[in-house]
Amino acid sequence: METKAASAADLEQIHHRTDTRDILAHARLQAEKRNYKDYVIFDVDSHHSDNASWREVVEYIEDPVVRAQAIEYHSKVASPPFGVVNNIMYYQDVGGRIQHQAGWREPVEDTDVHTDVTIVQRAMGSFGTDYMVVFPTKLLDLGKHPDPRTEALLARAYNPWLVEHVLSGDDRIKSLLYLPFSTPEEAVRTVEEFSDQPGVIGFMLTSTRNKPVHDNQYMKLYATLQERGMPLSFHGGYSWGEEPVTAQMNKFIGVHVVGFVLWNLIHMINWVVNGLPERFPGLKVIWIESGLAWLPFLMQRLDNEYLKRVSEVPLLKRRPSEYMREMYYSSQPLEADNLEALELTFKMINAETQLLYASDWPHWDFDPPSAIFDLPFLSDRARRNILGENALKLFNLERPKGK
Repeated sequence: METKAASAADLEQIHHRTDTRDILAHARLQAEKRNYKDYVIFDVDSHHSDNASWREVVEYIEDPVVRAQAIEYHSKVASPPFGVVNNIMYYQDVGGRIQHQAGWREPVEDTDVHTDVTIVQRAMGSFGTDYMVVFPTKLLDLGKHPDPRTEALLARAYNPWLVEHVLSGDDRIKSLLYLPFSTPEEAVRTVEEFSDQPGVIGFMLTSTRNKPVHDNQYMKLYATLQERGMPLSFHGGYSWGEEPVTAQMNKFIGVHVVGFVLWNLIHMINWVVNGLPERFPGLKVIWIESGLAWLPFLMQRLDNEYLKRVSEVPLLKRRPSEYMREMYYSSQPLEADNLEALELTFKMINAETQLLYASDWPHWDFDPPSAIFDLPFLSDRARRNILGENALKLFNLERPKGK
């Protein structure tokens, strides 16, 4: 494993080839100053540079005709095949000022493990994390693809590639594997085949999709997850041009504010009012990359409506907010401008036991562990739980040596 010591000196320019350890030099200093060595730091949401690896991933496509088409497509445009990428995603790099967001060609000399493993290790070393969960970036919009078969084929190519090349390279790197949710039987097959694979600690449903999560066709999937003790995560995302609701917006900032909350909010409502917490009480559910500010709003709205229309939700035995307080949430992006409001939000969602630290590295709005560590209203126990202890319990993982 590499041991380069990063400098905290300002860089003249951050570009596609800038070393992760240089970009995160200040995060490393934060970790040293705060002495995270006594804390378990578990990052439940980060993203690896999957765009650079699609030339390998497409070789895993099972259908030989589709595989040949995908290889040809990738050779021309060097990105995931079949229109997976929403071009609006490139707004995420803030007009080219954060180039590692749009594309990464960071030099890696170590050939003992896959390049993605080394780059993830560099981020872990800089943040001071003990475990890091990695997701694909380019598949977050795949749920809106018009052909469900394409989603299934790409998921079945990406997942084994990730297990074999990335998760196998370092047992500290974990993932919640992508579920081809548009094809329920393929989603079940994914859970059955990958639940016991090294590094797989649960499964991910990309939220940017117009599929009712309470539809009866998904009940076998939820039952299979519950039976195997595997958490289900909803990873937020956004869509712009092809989505009528957000197409009204003319600024990316507006789409980003609404998009990463919108689909999770809809799925959460459907999940709760259709009684899925009662039908699958053993299924742990995680809501990722939507921040936290939307949760008090939704809790209050749902409780208010529930008390007036109880007959419409016969499966519920408690107020909606009580079910929501038993779910898990990732912290990023942490809306910390109003600490009084944030403290109340933490109280409303039982953050001490239900909140999971997330960086969302390497995206432009990432949060280092200091975003949680420095909150003035947290007790030491709450700080420790959120930074890592909650995740260890949720995923039933061993405590890192020395912690």
